[in-house]
Amino acid sequence: MSNITFDDFLKVDVRVGRITRAEPFPEARKPAYKLWIDFGPELGEKRSSAQITTHYTCEELVGREVLAVVNFPPRQIGPVRSEVLVLGLPDGQGNVVLVEPERDVPEGGRLH
Repeated sequence: MSNITFDDFLKVDVRVGRITRAEPFPEARKPAYKLWIDFGPELGEKRSSAQITTHYTCEELVGREVLAVVNFPPRQIGPVRSEVLVLGLPDGQGNVVLVEPERDVPEGGRLH
């Protein structure tokens, strides 16, 4: 592991958003969902895809707050233009568990 400076950390813009819509993503190589996430008035709604099908259904994702990196360049993943990187951690089997605040916070809040 290499060290970074505090200025390097500040370059990564991690914000909280609320999932407003989730759909299956059958075109993905690995099982995934298409997500629409509201980051509040400053950033608005952004799209992403996430390989989180093991622990979550589309229905239970809607309304959930998640953390995401919002300042990566958009990536085309098949037919989906992914605008943010939703953050998660692997469980014991390597399946993604979402990173989310323990309490409701305003959409668009920046991690610090």
